[in-house]
Amino acid sequence: MATCSQPQLNQILYEQDFYLWIQTTAQLLKERRFEEVEWSNLIEEIESMGRSEKKELKSRLIVLIEHLLKLMYWESEKAYNARGWRNTVVEQRRQICLSLEDSPSLRSLLVDMFRDSYHIAREDTLQKYQLSSNLFPLDPPFTLEDVLNSDYLPQ
Repeated sequence: MATCSQPQLNQILYEQDFYLWIQTTAQLLKERRFEEVEWSNLIEEIESMGRSEKKELKSRLIVLIEHLLKLMYWESEKAYNARGWRNTVVEQRRQICLSLEDSPSLRSLLVDMFRDSYHIAREDTLQKYQLSSNLFPLDPPFTLEDVLNSDYLPQ
């Protein structure tokens, strides 16, 4: 009867019990038993974590921009919804700030994703609420610095 090597067992764990695979892999690394680590899945998961961080940052930036746009331009709903929109702006800024505290290197990605995030936020908001396409400008009416600045809050 053939027996499985530790990396083969780790591959089975990865496929059948992800949490146990993480715990086992962490223990192998702590004990410096590198030859027993199933490297390809470990590398894939580390890369995936980086993609998740980037995706969350962009998602929060999009939501933040959506609410800034509504505060700036959607006058007919402003009286009823401004408080909630402002709350969302504050919360998204805080979450972005927390992400940047944990991973300062993400800050440079914000610059790269700002314009695309603006266009997504604009289009999503127009579609969600079936608004006129000329309600929001095609180009951002604010800078990334404005968006992230806690003192910048359109009335």
